[in-house]
Amino acid sequence: MHPPGTTGHRDWVASAIARIEADFNRSADTHLIPLGLPGYPGIDVYLKDESSHPTGSLKHRLARSLFLYALANGWLREGAPVIEASSGSTAVSEAYFARLLGMPFIAVMPRGTSPEKVAAIEFQGGRCHFVERACDLDGESRRLAHETGGHFMDQFTYAERATDWRANNNIAESIFRQMSAEPHPVPAWIVCSAGTGGTAATLGRYVRYRQHPTKVLCADPEWSVFFDHYVGALSGEGDPALVHANGSRIEGIGRPRVEPSFIPSCIDAMVKVPDALSLAAMRSVGAKLGRRVGGSTGTNFVGVLQAAQRMQAEGRAGSIVSVICDSGERYAHSYYDPAWYDANGIDTATSDAVIAAAASQACCLPGVPWVGFGGS
Repeated sequence: MHPPGTTGHRDWVASAIARIEADFNRSADTHLIPLGLPGYPGIDVYLKDESSHPTGSLKHRLARSLFLYALANGWLREGAPVIEASSGSTAVSEAYFARLLGMPFIAVMPRGTSPEKVAAIEFQGGRCHFVERACDLDGESRRLAHETGGHFMDQFTYAERATDWRANNNIAESIFRQMSAEPHPVPAWIVCSAGTGGTAATLGRYVRYRQHPTKVLCADPEWSVFFDHYVGALSGEGDPALVHANGSRIEGIGRPRVEPSFIPSCIDAMVKVPDALSLAAMRSVGAKLGRRVGGSTGTNFVGVLQAAQRMQAEGRAGSIVSVICDSGERYAHSYYDPAWYDANGIDTATSDAVIAAAASQACCLPGVPWVGFGGS
């Protein structure tokens, strides 16, 4: 193991970056899928299918960026462990890149994480280290990094800065390139959800940098503090110390605390989505596509419906782009198990009817507050 700053370490870093770049060259871009919404004539909806990455989720982009950032900074050492605090998808993707570089990987995660995600991490060669409380993820990750001589990747701090938001095939550049031949090539809205906040920051920065009129709408799940922090930030009183007693039930998005990578000023509006509607929307999108998607995709779709309703009320035609964050196959023991809904007290029949009405008849979505651009 070569100490940082030595010739041996520099040579290993160069070799590691070359392996990641070669892996990128073997990968194709993800598809942009049109999604018909008959209730909204003149408004075209597209979903960027990030589930088609080699590790099955949007987090593949983030993991690649985090590894390149850490390597360029000289933080990673040959053979030393990489540790990450993750509820699943980021850990799956980071385990992939750690294995590519021959590095041990440890995922620090809540004990209730879906068994499918645990299996996916272990399939990629990673090891899972469980904690009982979501609020302990960060501290336990730092402890393990110190104990093992490894590096805590810390996605929640570095997500917004590790990605090159100007270009380099980030998700924003890819969306606009793929939209170039569509009837409305510049989206009126791009809708995403926030786990780290890195994707929202990349999208918001890119549209400003390229001088597009596109607005970014961030959809937050029920058990998360991002929406409340954003509400405060609009009045100049955002509280970075906000905490929520529970971890999000929509895996991969929402946080019980305000993370450093969540940048409110990069976002034009936010909605707060009840979990029952997120999961009903997940089922609705899955039915339209003929395959299962994850819960965060449902949260995004509720945001899409809100944006479409506002465009329709304003008499505007145009396009909306959102994201399929991951596949629903990772949630067979939760979101696709009726017993999980019973255990969590979620009424599926009522929420399914609400989403079906909103998608087909432009009906109002109850209990989904909107703040930011266009008012509340």
